[in-house]
Amino acid sequence: MSMCSTASRQLDEPPAATAPAATTWLLLEQPGPWGATALTSSHLDPAVGRALERAARGTGVRIALIRRPGHHPDRRTASARQVYAAHTVPGNVWLHSAMTAAPEQLLDLDFAALGQGDHHTFDATLQGAPHTGDPLTLVCTNGKRDRCCALLGRPLAAELASSGVHGVWEVTHLGGHRFSPTVLVLPHGYAYGRAEAHTVKEVLHGVREGRVVLEGCRGRTAWERPGQAAELAVRQAVGEYRADVLSVVRTEGAVPHWEVTVAHADGRRWHVTVAQETARPPRPESCGASVLGEPAHMVVVAVREPAGGRLAG
Repeated sequence: MSMCSTASRQLDEPPAATAPAATTWLLLEQPGPWGATALTSSHLDPAVGRALERAARGTGVRIALIRRPGHHPDRRTASARQVYAAHTVPGNVWLHSAMTAAPEQLLDLDFAALGQGDHHTFDATLQGAPHTGDPLTLVCTNGKRDRCCALLGRPLAAELASSGVHGVWEVTHLGGHRFSPTVLVLPHGYAYGRAEAHTVKEVLHGVREGRVVLEGCRGRTAWERPGQAAELAVRQAVGEYRADVLSVVRTEGAVPHWEVTVAHADGRRWHVTVAQETARPPRPESCGASVLGEPAHMVVVAVREPAGGRLAG
């Protein structure tokens, strides 16, 4: 049976504006096997997983499980687990880390505050502190969610780790299975599709310089999909690669048409018209899909910089 990622490549489906949306990522180390809905189908207590899902709903926080590349046996003993929280909105980007032997501690976090970019609840509850190591490279490897993620993601995670890249983790779900291998790099929160080891290393080199690599970029998770499309289009149009100088400050409209305002830290602004179209011909949106789909994709219709380059308001 053909894999969904193979069909996507053959159809040259663009990965831009397909990143998952989250202002803040909360990552919990969980060894052992993962099911399709990992928070409730892993060795994590499913009651805790369900409670975490409820707590995060509508807050802008996205929770994912992580584990180190390679063999990941879970002996089900109480041991310290790595926890990360990362806020991805320009102007307040941060990545904090902590350790816990009791995952239920995460239920004491103020999820609304985390989603708004306040890390104090994370630090106070888990004795967290700013992460001082390398950027995090999260590779989706959850084969129970989609087999492409296992067949393509696991070798990528292993290759990166064995080649000396630090901060590599397997992660449960980044969406867009058909763009496997999919990768998320934190703290800035840019997601990538059809990733290869050499391009990931280039992305990480860019992160250390505060720079965004656009090749294979699915978008910044701080924005919803129209905003992702608009930001990437402005970057392409003006050749701006610095990570945190562009922000999506306004999105007006609804499916299938939006007007998005992208602002530069120097005061320039752009109006970007984004339309949603249906991808044709039909293709498998995931390996487990029983019918072919026509996924929605974002198309940038126009990028306009007003006279003088600055907008009021």
